Amino acid sequence: MKLLRYGAPGAEKPGLLDASGRVRDLSGVVPDISGGTLRPSGLKALHALDPETLPLVDGTPQDDLRLGACVGSIGKFVCIGLNYADHAEEAGMPIPEEPIIFNKWTSAVVGPNDDIQVPRGSVKTDWEVELGVVIGEPGSYIDEANAMDHVAGFCVINDVSERDFQLNRAGTWDKGKGCDTFGPTGPWLVTLDEIADMDDLDMWLDVDGKRMQTGSTSTLIFKIPHLVSYCSQFMSLQAGDVISTGTPPGVGMGQSPQQYLHGGEVVTLGIAGLGEQKSKVLPA
Repeated sequence: MKLLRYGAPGAEKPGLLDASGRVRDLSGVVPDISGGTLRPSGLKALHALDPETLPLVDGTPQDDLRLGACVGSIGKFVCIGLNYADHAEEAGMPIPEEPIIFNKWTSAVVGPNDDIQVPRGSVKTDWEVELGVVIGEPGSYIDEANAMDHVAGFCVINDVSERDFQLNRAGTWDKGKGCDTFGPTGPWLVTLDEIADMDDLDMWLDVDGKRMQTGSTSTLIFKIPHLVSYCSQFMSLQAGDVISTGTPPGVGMGQSPQQYLHGGEVVTLGIAGLGEQKSKVLPA
């Protein structure tokens, strides 16, 4: 099942993608793709629906029908740093002994085809294709063996980052991670039953049609069940929280010479089975 949110910014409605790639309206069934809708009982009720009985929404998603972030009212946007060994190498940083946690502010969240805004004073705005894990069942101190029972599904995330803010402006990484528009999320939330192997998902990112990132979740240092369990040791995880699991090599900071976004570029990215994003970059 592919769940999504469609419509104008701030007025998105819940929907799902049917077998023919059309959007079906869920607003008569659930208030949003968030909170209780994402708990196991909520997803079970949605799975029981016949999509053909739901109202058809006019337009083609990601063409003449705008999609918002696939999760509404995200409570926590938790990110994992340096979770691919080859990305740690290109960043000149050691492979971490345990997961590095930082946060994106939820005000950074935008739709999968919305514009990315270079922030004022930026000199090093970068890209990062990442697998997002959406929490369904809340929990604290979750056992790794049971971690996937707490996951509603997966989505594509672009962890847009300002490296100068992140690394050179004092304080934590968060400063360079949570600028407005730095969290394109979606196009849809794909439930676990549609993913054959979460540990072997191809991922990629292009800038102006040039392939910059190519990777696979098979090379994650810390796998998804471990990340869910680990994060839950430091915070309760709630339905609708998102964990962004790290990026493979090929970010702008790792290029020689380094390459960053300044405005006018088009960033396209995707993960096998989870859909694609396409964002225009606006100058500061």
